[in-house]
Amino acid sequence: MIDIQYSTEVRAAKENGTPIVALESTIITHGMPYPQNVEVAALVEQDIRDAGAVPATMAVIEGRLHVGLEPEQLQALGTAQDVSKISRADMAACIASRGTGATTVAATMIAAHFAGIEVFATGGIGGVHQGAETTFDISADLHELGQTPVTVVAAGAKAILDLAKTLEVLETLGVPVIAYGQDAFPAFWSSQSPLDAPLRMDSAAEIARAHATRRALGLPGGQLVANPIPQDDQIPAEELAPIIAAAQADADTHRITGKAVTPYLLQRIFELTEGRSLVANIALVRNNARLAAAIAQALPKNR
Repeated sequence: MIDIQYSTEVRAAKENGTPIVALESTIITHGMPYPQNVEVAALVEQDIRDAGAVPATMAVIEGRLHVGLEPEQLQALGTAQDVSKISRADMAACIASRGTGATTVAATMIAAHFAGIEVFATGGIGGVHQGAETTFDISADLHELGQTPVTVVAAGAKAILDLAKTLEVLETLGVPVIAYGQDAFPAFWSSQSPLDAPLRMDSAAEIARAHATRRALGLPGGQLVANPIPQDDQIPAEELAPIIAAAQADADTHRITGKAVTPYLLQRIFELTEGRSLVANIALVRNNARLAAAIAQALPKNR
């Protein structure tokens, strides 16, 4: 049996039928330094409450799967050392060994589905890394979207990735990729990319109907809702392109590989943009949380 612990707020929401939105915890443990990590996590949770839903931040703490964190648990996680970053491959091992782990996109989707939560807000999903044709470095997030029935709201895939190949893999896995309010696939810190999104929807209600229809058809997997960062908060793609290229060149020079690639690139881009990438990241996560809450509110009408 899995030892699952619901926060007081999430338990009440499940009893009352209040919409719930899942949140990951790697943004707390691996995304930014303390105390900013806790402050931002609390802001995102409050954005969801203000939009009429309840936040459920996922984490494994001493072998127990937590669906929603109490304020003191959020604070403790934000200051904890040596917290694992868990995905599908190591989530069960972390629980079985009574470890503590922060959930990635894939692990958060698993936890949300296990807890009966259908909508999840994050920053950006993982995807196909540059050079994957030789390294085979493809995020488990994509396969999770292909098999776990959760609607994931993100600002597209992280812009450091090969976005074209990421979209190709999602198509192969049968994942609907829905751009919200525009035709272009957003590129994380930038609202636009040269790539067209396969689908476009202009309201939370329409996205909720698509989710419910997939469920009614018995189709496996979830939906990716690509929600563009607000124009006032973005860093234009043409400005970011040379910065990303420089960061990738640095990673190659220092022979950064595997799981270390993404955090290295994000840190270098933070440095090269003089902190603007982090400001944009916070804005897009909050924007995604608000849309996810609206989708979660629309879902019960389609049951």
